[in-house]
Amino acid sequence: MDIYAALKTVRSVRQYRDEPVDDAIINRIIEAGRWAGSAKNTQPWQYILVKRRETLAQLSTYGGYASHLRNAAFAILVITEEAARAEFDAGRTIQNMLLAAWADGVGSCVVSLGQDSGVKPLLGIPDQYKVQQAVAFGYPAPNVVPTVEGKPLKEVLAALGRKPLNELLHTETWQGRAPGPAGEQG
Repeated sequence: MDIYAALKTVRSVRQYRDEPVDDAIINRIIEAGRWAGSAKNTQPWQYILVKRRETLAQLSTYGGYASHLRNAAFAILVITEEAARAEFDAGRTIQNMLLAAWADGVGSCVVSLGQDSGVKPLLGIPDQYKVQQAVAFGYPAPNVVPTVEGKPLKEVLAALGRKPLNELLHTETWQGRAPGPAGEQG
């Protein structure tokens, strides 16, 4: 899959087949994250790979929209020390992993876990570190209606699809609205 196709087709996947992901693919996903750019090349991230079903089930209780972790083939938690731009850089490493996974046919979904939850003691994370996000990964289940916490997407998400470019792009100044490319749709 070329990069532009991956960018336009990647979606959050919350329903997974009960099938393990090969370690070689998992390593490619982690390597893609490792190669993300970061402010001043600080590479502030650490990763925790979680495959154990019991641990995934426990992690799924630590976030408001985390139940899909329970059925994921694996999860990767992105951990950083408190530092300038660490959250932004964590997002960059995660985006690389999402795209690499999708290119190999693996679905994913970012999960926010509560900072005051039991995640740190469960995984032995030192106090000076922050759990930025977790990402659930697995092969997408076939023939499912996508949901978030069992609710239809339109009930949970702010919008479906993408806003047209002419609603987002300003040229030179805030007042300079640009028409979207011909045929640009969400």
